[in-house]
Amino acid sequence: MINLVKQFINKVLKNIFKKKKHLKLGIYGAPNSGKTTLANKICQDWLGEDMGNVSNIAHETREVQIKEQINIKHKGKELSFNLVDTPGIATKIDYEDFIKVGLKQSEAKKRAKEATKGVIDSIKWLDDMDAVVITLDATKDPYSQVNITIVGNLQARKIPVLIVANKIDLKKANIKKIEAAFPQYDVIGISAKYGKNVDKFYEALFVITS
Repeated sequence: MINLVKQFINKVLKNIFKKKKHLKLGIYGAPNSGKTTLANKICQDWLGEDMGNVSNIAHETREVQIKEQINIKHKGKELSFNLVDTPGIATKIDYEDFIKVGLKQSEAKKRAKEATKGVIDSIKWLDDMDAVVITLDATKDPYSQVNITIVGNLQARKIPVLIVANKIDLKKANIKKIEAAFPQYDVIGISAKYGKNVDKFYEALFVITS
């Protein structure tokens, strides 16, 4: 009888470990909200390498990027996941916007086409996510069509969500406005660029993935 109980416990623990091993954590948000900066911070902290390139020009990330088997340890607990950095979601992508920031017409049109495909891929990947971090620029109005679209899609799929109010190092940052916009979710204010409050972010990851 004792052996049967041990076998059962071992089987349960094995299944839990297996589930954590294949956990997919997605980072979503509007262009230039700091998704890749946050992904880079996570990868630097736990893998010693970057996730992808960062740029002041919107839609630098135009393809889904994945880093496998990131193991986070916090206060005696351990969390393993595959990190998925997604292209910025936008309701409208115009190649002329890229021309305004210095790109040539041919390059601007190519970037707009790739960015559009990236948005479609981001939405498709939602079905594979076990949990999602929504990265918002804390200096901007959270009541945007993009943010509402992202949150609506996640609510419909009943995917666990953590909202990150990024760029709190800037004077215009307003975390309270983001908390008011999405009271149903936990909001963590961080500066992904400077690593401020990242420990609180890691702690919150354990909560949404438990």
